[in-house]
This record gives sequence, structure tokens and C-alpha cells, in this order.
Amino acid sequence: MTENRPVGRSSRVVHNVPAVVFALLFYYFLPLEGVSLGRPAAVLGLVAFVVGVAGLIWLARWRVRRYFRDPRASSGRINDVLLVVCVVVTFFALYYYVLEQRAPGQFDGLHTRTDALYYTIVTLGTVGYGDVHAVGPAAKVATMVQVVFDLGVIGTLVAIGTSLIVRRLDEAQRKSPPGGAD
Repeated sequence: MTENRPVGRSSRVVHNVPAVVFALLFYYFLPLEGVSLGRPAAVLGLVAFVVGVAGLIWLARWRVRRYFRDPRASSGRINDVLLVVCVVVTFFALYYYVLEQRAPGQFDGLHTRTDALYYTIVTLGTVGYGDVHAVGPAAKVATMVQVVFDLGVIGTLVAIGTSLIVRRLDEAQRKSPPGGAD
């Protein structure tokens, strides 16, 4: 018989670090250079982007649904959202890199995979330094789609944090003696 123990911070780190490491290894070692797709590359790229975004919507819906199921599983909800963030960042960084390789001039300042990852994370953080920015229409549309995902992720994290704070305040209020301590 297993017992339900609360998940500690170190346990959450142990769960999230392998996902981040795998995503980075996948991102940096996926062979993309030297693959020539010819003329239909633009159509194939658009189809891959649409299918990828549909997959991200499915993943986000599937993982975040847990948020609404169990109001007490805050650490699991946070882990689910962090997994979605990891996948979203990897997907968009790969797309931006491939887009700039196949259609040069879509971005100003994006030349390497690290540039693409940097741009994706800066966009996620809503910082926007301006050293790398979208110039072409495909890059602008992809960035807008990423911003919509980012707003959903940030909103979900705020909702999780707020519900966790409210729950802890309720628990603390129930534990305190009636009338308060003098």
C-alpha cells in the first residue's frame, strides 16, 4: 500500500531537471543542417507549424486539465505547467531556427540555435530586448502565436499560485483558535 506524501521542492526539481536536459539535448542535437526540402519547403514548414501548434494545444489542454481536477495537487499542477513550458520553448525555438535557415531575413539577429532559444525565452518572459526580433511575416505570426501560449501559461501559473495561497490562508485560519490569540 502506498501513502500519499506531499511532494517537496527537491522532488519537484528531480522531476523537472530531466525534462529540461532532454529538451536541450533534443534541441541542440536534432540534425537540421544540410537537409534540403526543395520548393515545397514553405508549404511543408507551414503544415509542420500548424500541426505542431495543434499538438501544443492538445498537450496544454491535457496537462492543465489536472489543474481543475484536484484543488489540492498544486505541486503536480506546477510540474504539468513546467512540462508544457519546456515543450513550448523547445518547439518555438526549433521553429524559429528552421524558419530563419530556410527563409533568411525572417529575423534580425537570429543566426544560431542559441539565438533562437534566447529569442524564445525572452519572448516567454515578455522582456523583448530588441537585439533579436521578427521582421518577416512568418516570423511575426509565429511570435504572435507564441505570445498567446505564453499568456496562457502565465495566467495558469498565476491561477495556481493564487489558489495555493488562498488554500493555505484558509488552512491557517481554520487552525487558529476562535477569537484569535491575545
